[in-house]
Amino acid sequence: MDELLKDVERFGDLTGTFTLTDMFLVMGLSFVLAMVVGYMYKITHRGISYSQTYVHTLVIMGTTIALIMLIVGSNIARAFALVGALSIVRFRNAMKETRDIGFIFMAMAVGMAVGTRFYMLAVFATLLLSVMVFIMFKFNLFAKVINERVLRVQMPVDRQYEQVLEEPFRKYLEDYRLISVETVRAGVLLEVIYSITLKKGQEPKDLLESIRKFNDNQKVSLVLGQQEIDL
Repeated sequence: MDELLKDVERFGDLTGTFTLTDMFLVMGLSFVLAMVVGYMYKITHRGISYSQTYVHTLVIMGTTIALIMLIVGSNIARAFALVGALSIVRFRNAMKETRDIGFIFMAMAVGMAVGTRFYMLAVFATLLLSVMVFIMFKFNLFAKVINERVLRVQMPVDRQYEQVLEEPFRKYLEDYRLISVETVRAGVLLEVIYSITLKKGQEPKDLLESIRKFNDNQKVSLVLGQQEIDL
C-alpha cells in the first residue's frame, strides 16, 4: 500500500504543474457545470428540433475543454501543439438554431474557466448565465408577433400565376411579396412561393379554398414561422 502511494506521489511530481487532486477537481467540476448548461438548454428549448446528442456534446465539450486547458497550462509549446492537432477537425453539421451556438460558447467558457483553475469564476459564471437564459425564456423576451406567413401554391406550368392569384389575393390579403418561382414534378407543375399577410378577420382555410378554385385543386400550403424554416 505504501509503495502504491509513493507511485501516486511520483506520478503527481511528473505532471509538474498539477496534482491528482487538481485533475479530479477540474474534471469533476467541469462535468457538473457542463451538466448545468445542458440541463438549462433542455428546459429552455422550444420547437421540435431538440437533440439529446447535442446536449451530450455540450457536456463532453465543456469537460474536454477543461482538460485541454489543464494540459496546456502556461506552456506555449503545448498550446501550439494542441492547436495544430485540433486544426485537423472539421465540423460539417449545421446548427439547427442560432441559440445552439451560444450554448456551445457557454460550455467552452465554463470549461476554460475550470481548466485554468478559476473555480469560483466558473461556478459564478455558470449560475449567472443560466439565470440570464432562464429569464429570457420565462418572460419570452424579445418576442415579436409575426403576421407574415409563407404561402406555397402549385399550378399547371402554362398558367399565368399573377393573373390567377390576383382575385383571391385582393380579397383575403393585406400584403404579399413574391419569393420564388420554380417548376416541380419534372416540369409539369409550377410552384410559386409568396410571403403574405392576411387581412384582419380572414381565415387561412378560406384563402386556401379560394386558391384551389383557380389552380385545378393542386397543392396549396400555408406555413407559419417562415423565419425559422428553410424554403
